[in-house]
Amino acid sequence: MLESNRKDKQSAEEATNLAREQARRADFLARENVIEEAQKTAEAKRAERRAAEEVEQLAKEKSRREAFLAREKAITEANEIRKARESDKQL
Repeated sequence: MLESNRKDKQSAEEATNLAREQARRADFLARENVIEEAQKTAEAKRAERRAAEEVEQLAKEKSRREAFLAREKAITEANEIRKARESDKQL
């Protein structure tokens, strides 16, 4: 009878230990999933920010390019006007 009680007690302890281990694993996986989801969310936000910054940077570059071309055109036109005046003076 003692042997039977010991085996029953050992079986109960093994079952309890197994249940605890399974609960620990489940908790660990749940924490890992939460961390993974948080990382995915953070990465998505970073990607959105990068995309917005890229669009903004492209707009700034386009604006700078247009301003540069406008200055070059104004300089060219001013030079043409100056040359035309000089040639008129020489005549």
